[in-house]
Amino acid sequence: MNILLLGSGGREHAIAYKISQSPRCSRLFIAPGNAGTSECGTNVALDIMDFQSVADFVKSNDVRMVVVGPEAPLVAGIADFFASDESLAKVPVIGPSRQGAMLEGSKDYAKDFMSRHAIPTARYKSFDKSTIVDGISFLRELKAPYVLKADGLAAGKGVVILPTIEEAEKELVEMLDGAKFGQASARVVIEQYLEGIELSVFVLTDGKHYKILPSAKDYKRIGDGDTGLNTGGMGSVSPVPFADREFMAKVETRIVQPTIKGLVEESINYKGFIFIGLMNCSGDPYVIEYNVRMGDPETQSVFPRIKSDVVELFEAVGDGTLNRMTLDVNPRTAASVVLVAGGYPEKYRKGDSIVGIESVSDAMVFHAGTARSDDHIVTNGGRVLAVTAIDDTLPVALLKAYQEASKIEFDGKYNRKDIGQDLLNL
Repeated sequence: MNILLLGSGGREHAIAYKISQSPRCSRLFIAPGNAGTSECGTNVALDIMDFQSVADFVKSNDVRMVVVGPEAPLVAGIADFFASDESLAKVPVIGPSRQGAMLEGSKDYAKDFMSRHAIPTARYKSFDKSTIVDGISFLRELKAPYVLKADGLAAGKGVVILPTIEEAEKELVEMLDGAKFGQASARVVIEQYLEGIELSVFVLTDGKHYKILPSAKDYKRIGDGDTGLNTGGMGSVSPVPFADREFMAKVETRIVQPTIKGLVEESINYKGFIFIGLMNCSGDPYVIEYNVRMGDPETQSVFPRIKSDVVELFEAVGDGTLNRMTLDVNPRTAASVVLVAGGYPEKYRKGDSIVGIESVSDAMVFHAGTARSDDHIVTNGGRVLAVTAIDDTLPVALLKAYQEASKIEFDGKYNRKDIGQDLLNL
């Protein structure tokens, strides 16, 4: 069958890499894609937020499945758009309805969903511009550090953790009264800080049944030791060593099952991925956030470990028969190191030539911010490439990833040197 994958980042390259391996896939189109995805299929210059243009392409190219990579089209309702068009309704969209996507589109909605279904999460309250005073009062009930989250989508930068009450109060005013994150911070969720170690758990669901994909941990800060500004992600590892059978049993019974049950009880049409950001608090899992798609750069570590045919899994999601499928996962460890443009996540250059990708022999290279210029590949974003290595142990997988990443060069290239180091002594 012909498949259309929407997106242009490292996540989409990793998904395209797996889709292209499936004998079920005749042609793969990626919109708009990047220099790497062009090696897995055909890049298409489509605006993925222009649903009519996407629909016209699907019809004219006999596309039988649409896989949605990023969150924005989902929150805007692309699955509903297809479902409402009689000529497109039978084309499965791997991604939730607009209502389901609200689990990521609104932090307030997500926290209320967790509360309704007794899913463990941090204590919280939500505030808008008219209730700033109440928000400051709530902050003063909490202990430092203080967590403030823009309610809407803020490109991964809407979560702020501050060490003092003075900074937290100032930030709350800037987010609500000063519209620091635009419309995304018209409402702000203030929540209790959870002490522990973060990890990401990914679920693929047809709305009733589910498969839990490999766990992963990503590294958001730009600097070693988790210092500096937040980024889209500087690296990832999968699996997470402490996410053993006992811990994952807690995740499944306390979080995954109530989440799926809640979707069914509230008649929410959900066919796609659920990214559950968790905190391991002394052996007990708490939900930090939901996302409604795979993570980036976690996908670059998770998808290479999936041995099953992902297209067959996606077909089962569309058919509602995921319970009949078997998920086969490589037990080895994957480590991914992200190479970014100098200056990222603030101002950075584009258009610098990249050399050395063809020299990488013992790892996979997933493109994110890249483009083709004549006969060579150039930088085209802040996060440029992710280098993923797989081995029997985390130390060796990390060593391989860093060795292979060192073969790639471009002006201003930067990467963290400590990905996965915090997990080695657990």
